[in-house]
Amino acid sequence: MARRRDPVVRRGLRHVGRSVVEQPGMFSLAVAASSVYGAMTVASAYVIGEITDRVLLPSFAEGATTAAALTLASVAIIGVALLKIVGILGRRLFAGIMSYRLQADYRRRVTRQYLRLPLSWHQRHPTGQLLSNANSDVEAAWFFVAPLPFAVGALVMIAITVVALVLTDPLIALVGLVVFPLVFVVNVVYSQVMSPRMQRAQQLRAEVSEIAHESFDAALVVKTLGREAAETDRFRARAEELRDGLVAVGRVRGLFDPMMEALPNLGTLAVLLIGAGRVADGSTDAGSLVSIAYLFTLLALPIRAIGWVLADLPRALAGFDRVTPVLEATGETPYGPDLAVAVGAGAALGVEGVDFAFSDAASPTLRGVTFDVPAGTTVAVVGPTGSGKSTLAGLLVRLVDPADGTVLIDGVDLRRLREGEVSGQAAFVAQGTFLFDDTVRGNVTLGAPFSDDEVWAALRVAAADRFVAALPEGLDTRVGERGATLSGGQRQRLALARAVVRRPRLLVLDDATSAVDPSIEAHILDALRGGDDPATVVVVAYRQATIALADEVVWLERGQVLARGSHEQLLAEVPGYAALVRAYSQAEVAV
Repeated sequence: MARRRDPVVRRGLRHVGRSVVEQPGMFSLAVAASSVYGAMTVASAYVIGEITDRVLLPSFAEGATTAAALTLASVAIIGVALLKIVGILGRRLFAGIMSYRLQADYRRRVTRQYLRLPLSWHQRHPTGQLLSNANSDVEAAWFFVAPLPFAVGALVMIAITVVALVLTDPLIALVGLVVFPLVFVVNVVYSQVMSPRMQRAQQLRAEVSEIAHESFDAALVVKTLGREAAETDRFRARAEELRDGLVAVGRVRGLFDPMMEALPNLGTLAVLLIGAGRVADGSTDAGSLVSIAYLFTLLALPIRAIGWVLADLPRALAGFDRVTPVLEATGETPYGPDLAVAVGAGAALGVEGVDFAFSDAASPTLRGVTFDVPAGTTVAVVGPTGSGKSTLAGLLVRLVDPADGTVLIDGVDLRRLREGEVSGQAAFVAQGTFLFDDTVRGNVTLGAPFSDDEVWAALRVAAADRFVAALPEGLDTRVGERGATLSGGQRQRLALARAVVRRPRLLVLDDATSAVDPSIEAHILDALRGGDDPATVVVVAYRQATIALADEVVWLERGQVLARGSHEQLLAEVPGYAALVRAYSQAEVAV
């Protein structure tokens, strides 16, 4: 919070320094090109002055001029103009490269951080906000970089101008020494006034993005429940707040922009008024006055460049303030030094005294959970709603870490394994299936170099080979966003094939076959159990047919393992288990 209490200009200058430190090469080239432009701008004023004294005034006095004088004047003007063009092109090219490199670099940093942060962090932050952080906030944070080299070149130009003014006419130089600091003061005031308005506008941009994302993502819910008008009103209200915020920004800009435009012009007018008297009394000549007046006219744009940078700093700081918490977020998944010990096709799984509680939960989700799964066996985890089944499934593949206790794979604590080792040994299939807007092949392989034979083998295990073969282009058929062209059961089977193709030693299914027919579900589990090298399977299940296929059942209730054994044993000995399984069976029969 201390960062936000600092004056805007001081924080802005630190932010400018940050951009220079991160892209010193491009900044140096851009400033060099801008300095060439600035020097040539000053030079053009003095070229005009010299041409006035040496060509124009003598030609008026004598009624004629020479070809040599005109040629020399033309060469001087064209030469200065060409160098100015080189300066402009170089400044824009290198400043653009600098700006886009910073944006690309910070987008990569933000997205890498998203991937490093645990699932619990993502659950606390809306998707729309995360999209805004990686896109519009990063863009806003470095938007000021484009005019920055121009502004630095303008400072060089102003310094050269002040020296030239003092050498030409100290009295007229006083005008510049008044105008230039006044421009800076106006910009400082502008930044202080603009900063809170810009921060508010940037926050509202994120909120509008968040609402839009939720509405689009929940299109099925919105349409089936007739909430189109309510969602439209919700979006309209926040969009109107954003409109009002941007109007407030525009009002401030509309007040200060004319002031910034007027100051150099007022300086030019003051130069002409004072300079006319100086020419009349012989203190200076007409050429010098023309040079100085023309120089003040040319300074209007570079001075505005400084204003552009200072005007963009509040927005840049607002964007950077929203990106920084992501980059500084803690809670990344820590990894250990160990490699997984691969012994046999299936992995031996152990859960020892595991506790887990969500940060905002009133009571623990899991308490003292202990059980083991021998390699190559299938265990069904069964329990009433809210008993912690999905949380336990996430712990088994280290989507989250336990608050206490350990989860072991082949006797090694998951927290001691190197990055990538858990995903190399275990695969997880959730009930809520996500498919990319890609082909069937792309959704199964996710870019990994699996052959078509391996893909078809995985599809057969997942009982998805027949419907994929019937698709218009087979493996090359695009499935649409989130698999919109497929049924729920088909999406689940593709997600299962995506896990199976990687030949995991541990496969965790969190009610991952709930949308498929019981006969197909039985076929899938038989295929998983009956292969040459069967994986260890942990399945969160509720269907009696599914549970009966497991080698053992773990009964989870109120976050604790209250019983474990065969399906028949638990039916006979655990009333709660028997009641739950029978209730599900009766519901299936009724359907």
